[in-house]
Amino acid sequence: MSKVLFLDIDGVLNSNFWYDSHQTEISDGTLIDEEKIKLLALLVKETGAEIILHSGWRFWFDAELKPLCAEAAKLAELLVKENLHIGGVTPDLTTEEIRKTKKFSLVKADEILLWLSLHNITTGWVVLDDLDLHNDQIRRHQVKTDPTTGLTPEDIKRAVKILT
Repeated sequence: MSKVLFLDIDGVLNSNFWYDSHQTEISDGTLIDEEKIKLLALLVKETGAEIILHSGWRFWFDAELKPLCAEAAKLAELLVKENLHIGGVTPDLTTEEIRKTKKFSLVKADEILLWLSLHNITTGWVVLDDLDLHNDQIRRHQVKTDPTTGLTPEDIKRAVKILT
């Protein structure tokens, strides 16, 4: 593995706009904008990056990365449709307090940096997330998506630049 894409889901593969206009999809458990998956596929095809899930969605997969709920199954199905798959997940450094207050951005950077230290064969990496992850090293590798629109073609161009 040489290039890695740390992927968040909410605010990246969906958006506030998408939520507002797709209430049926939300209620049936899909929660993902297929057009964003297609953009993600362009990034992976162009760079050869492996997808590492660093979203709270990672808890919806078991140790073998098999889906544990309808939302995760739909995500996996949409990824496979574009010849993509999740190659791994970041470690969980959350505390009960962080989970209770939903302030995951406080540990996401440390989770990514820990993953990188455990997989030192990485030659390039990028983070797709809509949150500020409070870390200068991460910030240099992050494409911060706008949660109102999610992943865009411009975000993909920036991510390719970071990876290449």
